[in-house]
Amino acid sequence: MQYLAMKSHDIRRNLATEQYLMNSDRIKPPFMLFYIEQDCIIVGRNQNTLEEINQQYCEEHGVTVTRRLSGGGAMYQDLGNLCFSFVVPADEIRFGDFKDLVKPVVDALHEMGCTGAEVTGRNDIVVDGKKFSGNAMYTRGGKTFSHGTLMYNVNTDSVAHALRVPKDKIASKGIKSVRSRVTNIMQYLKPEYQDLTTMEFRDELIKHIYHTDTLKAAQKNEYHLTTEDNAAIDKIEQQLYKNWDWVYGKSPEFTVKKRHHFTSGTIDARFLIEDGLVKNLKIYGDFFGTANVQDLEAAIKGLRYEPAAIRAALNQFDLNKYFMGIPQADVIDLIAEQH
Repeated sequence: MQYLAMKSHDIRRNLATEQYLMNSDRIKPPFMLFYIEQDCIIVGRNQNTLEEINQQYCEEHGVTVTRRLSGGGAMYQDLGNLCFSFVVPADEIRFGDFKDLVKPVVDALHEMGCTGAEVTGRNDIVVDGKKFSGNAMYTRGGKTFSHGTLMYNVNTDSVAHALRVPKDKIASKGIKSVRSRVTNIMQYLKPEYQDLTTMEFRDELIKHIYHTDTLKAAQKNEYHLTTEDNAAIDKIEQQLYKNWDWVYGKSPEFTVKKRHHFTSGTIDARFLIEDGLVKNLKIYGDFFGTANVQDLEAAIKGLRYEPAAIRAALNQFDLNKYFMGIPQADVIDLIAEQH
């Protein structure tokens, strides 16, 4: 299995690289990517960016904000965080099966001393009940990529300041603050791994994943970007990850808001109703799914704003493809009923 250790510390560049390598045939899957970012927030594909971040804090502290292709929630990263991605053939992994996909990383962490690390919930890796890794997944063109974070030595104060975590999500987990939910894994590792730079930690992790005694031996599997690769990555970076419309978009006006936090994610549906008809619908959330919720928005737009009409439209779809793990009846009840 080949891997790429990215040299860039810009999240936008690294997401563009990930997208390019997934959609091209430059590296045959399965392969891995590793990258380290300067201060940034990456929001999920379906999230309302301005409601997920503390924009003033981000502007004042130079925190880069961008949006990824995968679902899930917003994540804060700095140079104390290591990101990893797996790209695999889509038919070799069940969408949403993070536990099997991240097993090589968890096994390596166990070997390095963090024996309590375990995959829990829908997409987290935790130790002592505290999260140090969040993961998200995306499928396209017969390939699936899953990217995740590893908090090695992240400034947890910045996490709390930069992100807005909705109150219903905090309450549902029975927690008091953002900071209480997360931890760095540096303190859980063997002594020889507790005083490293993030780059040195990455190299040690690579050695354990590839079962080699030296980094040089692992580097036999390393891919190096070509001039052609970089030109294609430049284009994606400009068109998408540095594009204001993609990152922030225009939040439409709305007259009705329906929001609920389920175990498998939050759904936030916003309707603009005029003369009894649905003039516009936008569905936000940190849910996962293989299909695009724009299909549902288009199907409901123009209908009478009444439960029967909206229920009938939604029942034409397999909603698990859009909101994985949330029962179809619960999704329909939330979006269709006028409480």
